Amino acid sequence: MEFFRANQDELVAKYNGKVLAIKDGAVLGVFESDLEAITETQKSHLLGTFLVRRVRAGDEAYSMTITSPRVWAS
Repeated sequence: MEFFRANQDELVAKYNGKVLAIKDGAVLGVFESDLEAITETQKSHLLGTFLVRRVRAGDEAYSMTITSPRVWAS
């Protein structure tokens, strides 16, 4: 993620709207969807060892909001 944030402007200029697989400061691949990026990249790299991120400008490109339904216990 540090690589993505540090190089966001350059990545947006080159890959805006695409999905990248990133590992160790290098772009492993450029894809159209998260699913494609994960499916293809896991063929040569273990899951959990690479980052998949859609390239776009602004803070939303590297921030995430997670919501879940409220669970009630009886």
